[in-house]
Amino acid sequence: MANKKNEGQRLGITDPISLTGPTYFDLCKTKQLQNYLENAQLYETPDEALAREEVLARLDQIVKVWVKSISRAKGLNEQLVREANAKIFTFGSYRLGVHGPGADIDTLCVGPRYATREEDFFGELGRMLAAMPEVTELHPVPDAHVPVMKFKFSGVSIDLLYAKLSLWIIPEELDLSHNSILENADEQTVRSLNGCRVTDQILRLVPNIQNFRTTLRCMRLWAKCRGVYSNVTGFLGGINWALLVARICQLYPNALPSMLVSRFFRVYTQWRWPNPVMLCNIEEGSLGLQIWDPRRYHRDRYHLMPIITPAYPSMNSSYNVSSSTLQILSEEFQRGNDICMAMESNKEDLEWDTLYFMGLKRKQQGPGLPNQDGTFDIRATIAEFKGIVLNNYTCWKSGMEIRAYGHAQQAPVNKTDESNKGGKRRHLEDNVVENNMRNPAELVAPPILNKCFASVPREKPTIRLIFTSL
Repeated sequence: MANKKNEGQRLGITDPISLTGPTYFDLCKTKQLQNYLENAQLYETPDEALAREEVLARLDQIVKVWVKSISRAKGLNEQLVREANAKIFTFGSYRLGVHGPGADIDTLCVGPRYATREEDFFGELGRMLAAMPEVTELHPVPDAHVPVMKFKFSGVSIDLLYAKLSLWIIPEELDLSHNSILENADEQTVRSLNGCRVTDQILRLVPNIQNFRTTLRCMRLWAKCRGVYSNVTGFLGGINWALLVARICQLYPNALPSMLVSRFFRVYTQWRWPNPVMLCNIEEGSLGLQIWDPRRYHRDRYHLMPIITPAYPSMNSSYNVSSSTLQILSEEFQRGNDICMAMESNKEDLEWDTLYFMGLKRKQQGPGLPNQDGTFDIRATIAEFKGIVLNNYTCWKSGMEIRAYGHAQQAPVNKTDESNKGGKRRHLEDNVVENNMRNPAELVAPPILNKCFASVPREKPTIRLIFTSL
């Protein structure tokens, strides 16, 4: 696939906002941004990339053996057995080219009409995988909204979906983009195919794939750092951020990643929700599948932040967004826009980490200083700290409160906590009040934020907290 589309070709449902190219300042800022992303260890090593490719090739071989085995078991004629085939496709962050080290690979197995999901995919293929020494942590989830087998293959995490097509023979050069692939498909197959079809369509609809990828890596990191990367809790997930970034790439086709990040915040700060974000016009299709249409379907009218998938059947990928999470997202977009405007105006000597962290700076190393790798220095006013918790702490429930009090302490106290999510441990140490406070006091806040918070009874004191990951 070409890295840059034909310049005369319009991508998107409207003309671009600007065709302006980069200045020297933009080139410098883009280089800084790329260095920042590399230092954040968002890119896998060549060895890791090769290992993933080998795992995918091995998995493709396995499903080809599997489908020939079941074709014989079902008593098909010799020609069908000889031509029996299945094929592995990828989608999600791996297919988009924005995955990081250790990320799982979203994969889809496409099989012929006689290879059933329950008996053959979860049954026979599941048993084949379970018997292989390279496969560990095998977890079939046949009852999920999108049925999936989760496992590790030679240490690489795999999410494997299955799509049974109406074809007797799966061609090796199969193109999933044609709507005819959905004919006579059940709901699980349509949903399973949707990931690949949407991902491939996104890559077709952006003017410059490399600029799209760098910008998307940036926005994914930003969203995770700001606590707004989660569609389960009402924010936005990976596909949502990909669609939002792709639309900005369409509106500014000649912009570099640093420019696209700035335009991202500028556009979505001014976006009038619930006007939908769309990369292309919604296709009606001839198969009768339901598409997103608020004029026709009553429930679609209540979607607050519609971000529409570009492949048939088009649907709203952000239906989980609520009024409260939309408000938080809008505030975060505004904050990002303010920082980017300050960076562009050269009024302040701001680096890219300012965009990701409000008052968060990594502790500096130096001669005589202890190793503080993984340590962050958080500075915020009491009001800001409370606001961040109330807005971003997704486990916050009605009835919880933030208690404010001062507590003097002679020596740092180390506290550890084992959270309920994933067994991650955090370490809170050396809670020190900044020198500009009138009444010095040490603030102690438990690592689990839903218990209580410490503050000082001053109108705008500044607190300094250091969190260390163990």
